This record gives sequence, C-alpha cells and structure tokens, in this order.
Amino acid sequence: MEDEVRKQRISEWYQKYSDAIYQFILIMIGDHEQAKDLTHDTFLKAYNHLAHFKGEMSDKNWLYRIARNVTIDFMRKRKPIRYFADSIMAFPSSDDSPERILQLGEAERQMYNSLSKLKRSYREVIILRKIKELSIQETAEVLGWKESKVKTTLFRGLQALKTQLQKEGYDHETI
Repeated sequence: MEDEVRKQRISEWYQKYSDAIYQFILIMIGDHEQAKDLTHDTFLKAYNHLAHFKGEMSDKNWLYRIARNVTIDFMRKRKPIRYFADSIMAFPSSDDSPERILQLGEAERQMYNSLSKLKRSYREVIILRKIKELSIQETAEVLGWKESKVKTTLFRGLQALKTQLQKEGYDHETI
C-alpha cells in the first residue's frame, strides 16, 4: 500500500476513532497520560500493519483489537503488584479536575472503581459491550472469541461486578 494512502487512511481513522480508543484504554488502565501514549501506539501499530488488514472485520473493531493488545502488552511489562495498586486508585483519577469529579456521579465513580477490580477478561467484555456499546459479534471480533464466550463472560462479569459493588457497600436496586 502506498505510503500517502496509508497516512490518509490512518489520519481518517484517528479523527473518527481516537477518542473512543483512548476511553477504552483509559478504562482498562486508569492512567490518563499512559492512555494517551497507548492510543498513539495503537495508531502507530495500525499504520505499520495496515497492509495486513484484509477487511475481515470493521476498521473500528480492528483498531479496538490492536488497542486491546497494546494495553495487554503494557500491563504485562509492568509489575503486576504495581498495576493492581494503580488500578484500585484509578477511578476517579487524582489528576481529574474538580469540575470533572463533580460531573461524575457517585454511582459512576463507584461502578468504575469496582470495575477496575475485576479480572481483565470481565473488564474488557463489560467495557466493550456495556460502555462502548459494541454488539456481541463486534465484541467477539475485537477479543478474538466466539460469540458464546462473549455472552458467558459478560454474564459472569456482570455478576462479579454486582458482587464487587455490594461488597463495597453499594446498595442500589438497579445493580
């Protein structure tokens, strides 16, 4: 693929999807600056591997898959204990402005805090299905899973999230 065509395509995708990719990564790791870096890495990797993109899935799903892999690679490189400690404190982030913290309701803060404590597979499927609103098929493509695994993992993840919320004292009938 010609270099100018690749640059143009990635530029279009960046304009269209960078915010969503950034939010996905941010929810996974809870660090604004690192999420920005990993978003950049995602699009750089997409640029470098664009010739291998055959259109077997949508461009959006392909980018989510790359973002997921980049994020997993990042988490593996960090010491697990440090990642766990960081993720517990991730929501709301200490570098959020007071206005942002006020905008984020107590229920959302509690939900994100509890979500950050779930195992990665639960967190990923909940983020993609319930927060990013991808279909079951799209989620399966991004994660490289069968649709049945997405459904099962989502069910178990939501149960784990509910348990975590209750453990932390969140008592609301809409859990």
